[in-house]
Amino acid sequence: MKRPLVECIPNFSEGQRPDVIEAIVAAIRQAAAIHVLDTSSDPDHNRTVITFVGAPEAVERAAFAGIKTAADHIDMTVHTGEHPRLGAADVVPFVPIRDVTMGECADIARRLGQRVGDELGIPVYLYEAAATRPDRENLAKLRSSTFQYEQLAEVIETDPERMPDFGPAVMGTAGASVIGARPPLVAFNVYLGTNNVEIASKIARAVRHSSGGLRFVKAAGFLVEGQAQVSMNLTNYQKTPVFRVVELIRREAERYGVSITHTELIGLAPQAFFVDAARWYLQIDQFEPDQLLEYRIQQAEAEPSPLAEEEPPVPDEAARPVPVIKQPYDIPAAFAGAVAAAEPTPGGGAVAALAGALSAALAEMVAQLTTGKKKYADVEEIMQAVAAGAADLRRKLLHAIEEDIQAFDAVMAAYRLPKEQPGRPEVIQDSLVYAADIPLNVARLALNAMELAEQVAKHGNKNAASDAGVAALMGLAAVEGAAFNVLVNTASFDDADLTDRYKNDITALVARARELRDSVVAAAEERTGIGA
Repeated sequence: MKRPLVECIPNFSEGQRPDVIEAIVAAIRQAAAIHVLDTSSDPDHNRTVITFVGAPEAVERAAFAGIKTAADHIDMTVHTGEHPRLGAADVVPFVPIRDVTMGECADIARRLGQRVGDELGIPVYLYEAAATRPDRENLAKLRSSTFQYEQLAEVIETDPERMPDFGPAVMGTAGASVIGARPPLVAFNVYLGTNNVEIASKIARAVRHSSGGLRFVKAAGFLVEGQAQVSMNLTNYQKTPVFRVVELIRREAERYGVSITHTELIGLAPQAFFVDAARWYLQIDQFEPDQLLEYRIQQAEAEPSPLAEEEPPVPDEAARPVPVIKQPYDIPAAFAGAVAAAEPTPGGGAVAALAGALSAALAEMVAQLTTGKKKYADVEEIMQAVAAGAADLRRKLLHAIEEDIQAFDAVMAAYRLPKEQPGRPEVIQDSLVYAADIPLNVARLALNAMELAEQVAKHGNKNAASDAGVAALMGLAAVEGAAFNVLVNTASFDDADLTDRYKNDITALVARARELRDSVVAAAEERTGIGA
């Protein structure tokens, strides 16, 4: 059965206003059933690259929504940035990933181009595999550092060579869009230990194909955050591998007495891109991709296991029945259905644990969206620690879902014991204490997740500050939901002092969680600009 998958990597001329970036991402997400894989913004380039995948029809709808939202929010007449650009939705390429041809992606580009021209009144130029004429296959023929929005606006109405493929030959505030279909490419930048952008430009001329350099490299020199940058598109990383590019730049840089300080990946890259570089630099000539641990694990998980299909038999000599261990509720729909069923478990305690896990997951996500970004280099180590801590909390809170179910089952089993059975009251009390301990621990873990949410709300990637706010809200729901379960179990404690201790503990946790909620939400509102 075919499952066609298309990747779209639109480049938008906005990298400085988080609210606009979030509006574009939200429009893409809400337009169709697609998956946004990555969002990468650069304030110096004033540019954002969004990567999403989905079925062809869904990707086409989502791309239109992104272009329309960008046109509504970005005014090219006042736009400035290091990167060349023609319009608000500057370049929109479609890439065949699975069970789809380049020709089908070109058809998507042409349909979208016509719709953008007709409905939005934006001039559209088709490029690469979707191009209608040979001289427009190369993006550099349509747009360069010397021919951008301002230059196109001057000639589009009079120069026959600049007539758009779709839409009017008039430049509005949204500018023009270049839409096409192409193979996968990797956006890769190399930073030099100098602020002399002329050196970066000379090195770019040496490595790019159009100037006699490497076949599948497009390059230009920029000044980014006071540092010279060789900005590149590697259009075929298999035929011109990244290690060859980096080593050539290193040699060229030595001519000018400078060195490479670091490199930067924009967006996503295939696994083979990194494997090829590792094989070359480590000189592992006989290395094969299936030597990667994660690759082998994925293979193993894809194979059916007979043990997963049925419960193992209970030994005849077993002294007591072996309880059936329920599978974790990994799929949201399955978990929600289980909660909705006419069964006492999973109930409020499990839902509280899940809310806590989601709080930790969001904090982890924001931290990971912050690491590796040069803008946030000063908090790199903090964010790495936050991501690791949040991942640990997420795992513990997901495990607490099953623990809550088991605790409830233990209480029910204790109450079902014959009333005349010796030690029954003690068994009941022990089960109640255990049933209170689990949500109390959930509250503590969720509070820890909220503390991490506060870190990422105040210091993490501004583009994801709203996600930090949601993390705090989910964390508070987890703490307050767990508190209900603590109190309902302590109400049946025989020990008054023990009851008071549990009540005091959970009350303090709830009070602290509410303070954190206010702090995180305030920070998120301030950094997103939505606060009063």
